[in-house]
Amino acid sequence: MDIQQLKRIGIIGAGTMGQGIAQVCAQAGYEVLLFDVKPELTAKAVKIIEKSLTQLVEKSKLRAEDLTSIMKRIHAVSELSAVQADLIIEAVVEKLSIKQTLFQELERINNPDCILATNTSSIPVTQIASVLKNPERFAGLHFFNPAPVMKLVEVISGISTSAATESTLIAFTDKLGKVPVAVKDSPGFIVNRVARHFYVEALKLAEENVADFKTIDALMRASGFRMGPFELMDLIGVDTNFSVTSSMYHAFHQEPRFRPSRLQQQKVDAGHLGRKSGKGFYDYK
Repeated sequence: MDIQQLKRIGIIGAGTMGQGIAQVCAQAGYEVLLFDVKPELTAKAVKIIEKSLTQLVEKSKLRAEDLTSIMKRIHAVSELSAVQADLIIEAVVEKLSIKQTLFQELERINNPDCILATNTSSIPVTQIASVLKNPERFAGLHFFNPAPVMKLVEVISGISTSAATESTLIAFTDKLGKVPVAVKDSPGFIVNRVARHFYVEALKLAEENVADFKTIDALMRASGFRMGPFELMDLIGVDTNFSVTSSMYHAFHQEPRFRPSRLQQQKVDAGHLGRKSGKGFYDYK
């Protein structure tokens, strides 16, 4: 399937990343099917997308009539069986078994030409695709948070991903107004592998009482970073960030430089997940 044949996009997962990707696709003119195992999250996501677009209208970055047409292209669906599309992008929890089961079902209910893509942050694409009948039509399509704003998208080819699939996804990403970067399969790919130490080393400094969260963040901003590591973890989600670090730690055979932080583990255990829960390394209530 080439870029001209892509008309309908399926998005699995209506969390922060799923709703952001859905908005980007609808703004680019694609029909979007949005699904989540929790229907209430899908309904909430549609409202958040409309609010986001309304803010663009208020800032004169989008016409009111365009808002209406964009929202008409987004369809909330309550059954996975209804997600039949030309390209399906998964943005669910970072657990290999869940992703593999999901893609096996999507492959079963969709046309053989359908391209399947994962928004995983760290799980090897080849590993997810190992259970599929047609792994050549599977790849990684890693957007960054917030998807409507961040330009970079990593297009990750697993060992079985065909050149045609990679080419189509690069063209698709370009049509979204994003900057596609072709990446070979590796734990964490490029950005998350390089950025991991931005978080891990900052957490070590805090654990060792070298400095507190605010001081570390302030110093990193003063050094040219737009956000400090703790501010960024709260924005991404402390649990999501911890999950990615843990995944990479195991993928690299317990390489010490990727060892997850006990401090971050405590935050997750306490339910202090960042902005989305109202409290993380900072209090947002």
